[in-house]
Amino acid sequence: MHTRMKTNPADLRREIAQLYPKRDRGDLTERVFQAKLAERTVALYRALITGRIAEGESIECEHHFVWTHFRLMQSILREPAQQATSLFLTNRRLFRLRSTIMPTQPPTADGRDDTSVDVVPLDRILALKKRFQVRSGEVLLGGIFCGIALAFHGWLYITGPFLLGLGALGVLHALLLPTRWIEVKTVDAVPDTDPIVIYGIRKKDAKNLVRCLREKLSRS
Repeated sequence: MHTRMKTNPADLRREIAQLYPKRDRGDLTERVFQAKLAERTVALYRALITGRIAEGESIECEHHFVWTHFRLMQSILREPAQQATSLFLTNRRLFRLRSTIMPTQPPTADGRDDTSVDVVPLDRILALKKRFQVRSGEVLLGGIFCGIALAFHGWLYITGPFLLGLGALGVLHALLLPTRWIEVKTVDAVPDTDPIVIYGIRKKDAKNLVRCLREKLSRS
């Protein structure tokens, strides 16, 4: 039977906290734990934004991502602290909620995990600007692999070619598939001062958010 998701932040925090001992006892597999954690954390973020919207205002689109993976809570227990971002578009405003995800700490969406909320009225949005950046970290790592393979080719008879190929693929991947995002340009924005950005733009919910924003901009 499908149960209705709670909307009270305090209830959702308790549910999230209870997932960890269930996982530790073996009542939840890692896969189920991750899925439930993601679902309830997003519900918590949504509940916080819902509590801030005005009468007659409603959430129309939303998009969630983690900077390093673009997937909320993906393999969170095997990663260092990361910043999760949730974007909520209403018929009046664009909300950005950001929170630090700790590997062993349940998300709380408050001061304990440095949660912050920024709000931009739709009439303050000027345009959506496409951006991209070459993945320099991947280029560097691929170059190191290639360098090791070439420097020690006399000893690495088997692994040398593998490292060389892996490094070359890494460099090509970084150059041919750069990180792409969309920046929300606003009125009176100061350059390089933490603008609202949309990562993971190939995801369905990101495309939907961008489409909704562009439709609203075209009508303004």
